[in-house]
This record gives sequence, C-alpha cells and structure tokens, in this order.
Amino acid sequence: VDNSLSFFYTFYKVFYRRIVAMFQKPDDLPQHPSQTASPGSIRLSTRSMVLTALITAVTCILAPLSIPIPFSPVPITLTNLVIGFSIYLLGWKKATLSYIIYLLLGLAGLPVFSGFSGGFAKFAGPTGGYLIGFIFLTIIGGLIIDHFPQNRIFHAIGLIAGTAVLYLFGTYWLSFQMELSFTAALAIGVIPYLAGDSVKIILTVILGPELWKRVNAGIS
Repeated sequence: VDNSLSFFYTFYKVFYRRIVAMFQKPDDLPQHPSQTASPGSIRLSTRSMVLTALITAVTCILAPLSIPIPFSPVPITLTNLVIGFSIYLLGWKKATLSYIIYLLLGLAGLPVFSGFSGGFAKFAGPTGGYLIGFIFLTIIGGLIIDHFPQNRIFHAIGLIAGTAVLYLFGTYWLSFQMELSFTAALAIGVIPYLAGDSVKIILTVILGPELWKRVNAGIS
C-alpha cells in the first residue's frame, strides 16, 4: 500500500500542476476550505495532490471489483459510487482529473478496469461506452453538487442526470459492439442495474457530505 501511494504521489508531483492548470481557477469550490486558503500555500497544494492521488488509488482498487451478470457483459461495479464520493471530496474538476488518470492507467495496461482487466481491448469492448460515460457522470453530477452545496435534492438530481448520460453512452456502444438494437442493449445494459444504481446514488448523497466533513475536520 505504501509503495502504491508513493507511486501515485510521485506521479502527481511530476505531472499534476500542468494537467490541473486547465481545470483549476483561484475561486474554484469556495465551499471547500482547501480552495479558499491562500493560492500559494504549499501545504494545501501538497494536500490537494495527495488527496487526489489517494482517490485515484482507491478507484484503481475498488473499480476492478465486480459481480458478473450471466445475461449481460456489463458487470455490477462500485465505480459510480467511488466517483460520487470523489466529487464531494475533490470537487468536479479534480474528480474528473482523477478519473481521467484512472482511465489512462487502465489504457496503459494496469488491471484497474472491471474484472481486474486493462488495456485498449477492454476500452474498445462492449463496456467501453460506460468507461467514457463515467466522465460525464463526474462532470454533470459534480457541477450541480458544487453549485448547490447545501441542497441534497439537487445533488441527487445531478447524479441522476449524470447517470442518464452514462447509460446513454454505455447503451449506444453496447448496441454497436454486440450488433443489438438500442432497446435490446438497454434491456441488458441498463434495466438490470437501475435498482442498484439508485441505492448507490442515495448512499452517495447521504454519506458524501459527511465524508467530506470528516476528511476536512480541523481545517479552517
């Protein structure tokens, strides 16, 4: 675990500042104490890098855990739950950055995708649309959560809207790869997962703000 965290920290220390420049603004996420402190604070910058790297590492650990479904190539995973928590902990920009780096690690061949798989073949396979769709879940859900930090109903709406776009990308790509109609792809790629994803959204909205408070406890 220590070696993994060291790797992610080194990765961010080298590349983070350049990549995040196109995402970050001085007034980003004013509700987050780490974003309202002095812009030049080295301690907060280091803390931000470590937290983002940690979330990426957690995604790499939990996303491969999956439950296969006999009638569908789409497994049940924890990826959307991890993304939901990452939005609360990082804000939409860094959460999106974290997920994109996770994708790049998977494309590079690390076994971080569902079923401990990796490489471009997985990305181009039947579930590749969902991997792309998660980016839009992060952006759409994150934007609404960041702009309405105290309204959990809006949080749920944002995550539902982001999940709908995720389903759209996943279903379209699944239908294309398996030569199915859109309706048939919807039946095996979305419908069986609606109940579970609804539970994940509820857990995210309930636990996300509390998790953020605990992580940021003592920071003014």
